[in-house]
Amino acid sequence: MPEEPAGRERDELDARRARLEDLRKRGVEPFALSFEPTANAAELHRRYENLDPEATTNDEVTVAGRIVLARRFGKLVFFTLRDGTGDIQLFCSQDSLDDEAFALLEDVDLGDIVGARGVVMSTKKGELSVRVAELTLLTKSLRPLPEKWHGLRDEDLQQRLRYLQLASDPESRRYVEARAKTLRTMRSYLDDHGFVEVETPVLQPVAGGALAKPFTTHHDALDADLKLRISLELYLKRLLVGGIERIYEIGRNFRNEGLGTKYNPEFTMLEAYQAYGDYHSMMQLAEDVVRASALAVRGTLRIPFRGRELDLEPPFRRLTVLGSVSERLGEEIDLERTNLPAIADKNGVSVDPAWGPGKIAQELFEKLVEESLFEPTFVLDFPREVSPLARPHRDNPELTEHFDLVVGGIELATAFSELTDPDDQRRRFEAQARAKAQGDEEAHPLDEDFLRALEHGMPPAGGIGIGIDRLLIVLTDAPSIRDVVTFPQLRPQGD
Repeated sequence: MPEEPAGRERDELDARRARLEDLRKRGVEPFALSFEPTANAAELHRRYENLDPEATTNDEVTVAGRIVLARRFGKLVFFTLRDGTGDIQLFCSQDSLDDEAFALLEDVDLGDIVGARGVVMSTKKGELSVRVAELTLLTKSLRPLPEKWHGLRDEDLQQRLRYLQLASDPESRRYVEARAKTLRTMRSYLDDHGFVEVETPVLQPVAGGALAKPFTTHHDALDADLKLRISLELYLKRLLVGGIERIYEIGRNFRNEGLGTKYNPEFTMLEAYQAYGDYHSMMQLAEDVVRASALAVRGTLRIPFRGRELDLEPPFRRLTVLGSVSERLGEEIDLERTNLPAIADKNGVSVDPAWGPGKIAQELFEKLVEESLFEPTFVLDFPREVSPLARPHRDNPELTEHFDLVVGGIELATAFSELTDPDDQRRRFEAQARAKAQGDEEAHPLDEDFLRALEHGMPPAGGIGIGIDRLLIVLTDAPSIRDVVTFPQLRPQGD
């Protein structure tokens, strides 16, 4: 955290503390219990947008918010009050307040939260205001906000002290609002299409559903190690076995991996499963959900992203993993005859000697192709080696019916025609267990309880996981996942 202040800043903190004690001695409670505003800033600006300069109404309102600007001119004091919807000016005149109330204005600091009652008016310059008849101190701010004109400009401090960024820069709230609109839109779409929202365990004895290293914790009462989930998938599939045919969950996943512009160890996913569907069904769902979210957040399907215009109008482009790598390399590759390690080495892509051809092909795609896919693209048919939960491809058993949706060079979603054969699933889990024994910390664990569920019979299904945070990066043109995650995980200061 930032170092404790010294010098002039320390003097400011001491002065605020002194004013706090003085208020208490005078019988003024600096931390009120409650307050009931009758209007907000945005509502007042809408209602009185045509109010003439110097006009005064008979409409009395109460407003509440944080003081972000103060101008004092003898018998007149102007405060800018900011609430959750915008700013409104408070017009404080000694003619409208008794001596004690007007004296209280001297103890109001920038950052204080106040309530005000008065009539709506407009100043000579046409500034919509509330002529204050009563001012109530609701919360005394003991630390100042960032400098009023420039706010909190250091990107690292914006993320460490998000509350100060939100308080001093209303524009930064757009990420919070965009997330709310996106989640609301997704839920509305899925609910309207017969999907049931469910909740599944965050603490799991076996963390499966993805190739990732989990976080481990210990439950004292059970004397058992548990994992924070890395995916929502396997418990949602158990519900398919149970007969709930269309299900979804929006929840947090946790992966013990590095930090980056697209990676945060705690992130939000939508996962949805549709019995009797396949990965083609999930392409339709993905197009619909992305389209609806873009319209909710931006009001258009043509949005700016990374200095270019991104068109989110379906249908999205489709290509295959092997086809896209072949096109990039200028030569045809396959998993059986092509010397993929040599091709990787030739193109500067590092591979592990233990990797099979499928893993190498995926690595070539991720390193050479993925970031070049700007327009929305479904990348289809991943090798079996990297898709332990997807159904074998109906035309080529070396591949799976697995797609990734890539937009703006960012993988936003993964979907499968789900594997329902418990014996095939066991073989794949056992192959992953061998990889884990050889040191692959991200290999999928063998989950006996899930296999038992599959043996009872799971209907054919399509399933999809959409990364909410990554989708928000695209919809808001955010520089990093740290901007759209309200409180991201950050390196300790000084590292």
